[in-house]
Amino acid sequence: MPTVRVLPHPHLCPDGARFESAPGQSLCDALLAHGVPLEHACEKVAACATCHVYVRQGGASLAASDDLEEDQLDSAWALQADSRLACCVRVADADLVIEIPKHSRNHAREHG
Repeated sequence: MPTVRVLPHPHLCPDGARFESAPGQSLCDALLAHGVPLEHACEKVAACATCHVYVRQGGASLAASDDLEEDQLDSAWALQADSRLACCVRVADADLVIEIPKHSRNHAREHG
């Protein structure tokens, strides 16, 4: 199974994380299942950009983003070439290195 490594984030994942994920699982679900509290204000239906992540390594193994994801990414904070929405990404066969942006589109972080 591929390994997902999350780079340290000062608030959500200060020590970073590393775990295995089954191919085909959504990246958002994998992160949440392994204790990384990634925001997902639209309940993972690609209707917001709060689950925005950077795929620092392994992005070539992922399916290309579709028009819906691209439309939502346009409103993401600090968009970069390797930006993706974790709810739209399906883990493939390659290891991934993920970075969570310092800020999200939400003005107030949702806890819970």
